[in-house]
Amino acid sequence: MPAFVTHPEEGGPFPVVFFYMDAPGKREELHDMARRLGTVGYYVVLPNLYYRTSREENMDLAAPDARTKMFALMGSLTDALVASDTEAMFAHVDADPNADASRVGCMGYCMSGPFAFAMAGMFPERMKAAASLYGVRLFGEGSPAHLAASVKGELYFGCAEFDEYAPKEMVDGLTAHLASVGANARVEWYPGAHHGFAFERRGAVYDRDSSERHWERLFALFARNLG
Repeated sequence: MPAFVTHPEEGGPFPVVFFYMDAPGKREELHDMARRLGTVGYYVVLPNLYYRTSREENMDLAAPDARTKMFALMGSLTDALVASDTEAMFAHVDADPNADASRVGCMGYCMSGPFAFAMAGMFPERMKAAASLYGVRLFGEGSPAHLAASVKGELYFGCAEFDEYAPKEMVDGLTAHLASVGANARVEWYPGAHHGFAFERRGAVYDRDSSERHWERLFALFARNLG
C-alpha cells in the first residue's frame, strides 16, 4: 500500500494522524495538506486506498470517463478493507521511532469521512480522535453509525450547508444518534459552504474562510486529544 508520510525533521517522536484520502485519490494536493498538518508537529500517514486496483492513481476529473472510474473505485472499498489497511498503518507507526504510536487520530474527506468514523469505532483503544469533513454515508443503511457507541475518542463532523452527498436529513439523523449513545462528538455546519470547500484546487466550490475554519478545528481537535 503506497503511502505518503510526513513529519517534522526534529523534536520527535510525534503523535500520529492517519489521513484517509477522498475519492479522486492520493495526489499532490493532499500531500500539501498532509504537510500543513505535519509542520505543526504530527506524523501524518496518507495511504493510497486504491492500491488493490492501482498502485498510483492520478485521476483527471476532466476526462470523459473519470467519474465512472472514480465511483467504481469508491465502490471497491469497505470498512473492513480500510480496517485491514489501518492495521498495516498501525504496524508501520509502531515500528518507527519518529512516531508516538500511543497517540493516534484520523481524518477523512468526502468518501473517507465515514472511514475515519468507522476506524474510531473499530479501534477504540487506539484512535483518540477522528474527524470527518463533508463526509458521506454517515448515517442510515450502510453507514458506520452503529459503531458510535464503541468510540472512546472525540469525534468531529464538519458539514457543508449545501451538499447533495450529505443532505441535512442524514446529518440531523447522525446528530440525534450521537446524542442518544452519549458520544463525545461535535457536528458543525459550515454556512454557505459546498461539498469540497476545503480543497483549494476544486475551483468554485473552494471556500477560503470555511477551509481555514476547518484547519482551526482540526488543529484544536488533535491538540486536545493527541497533544
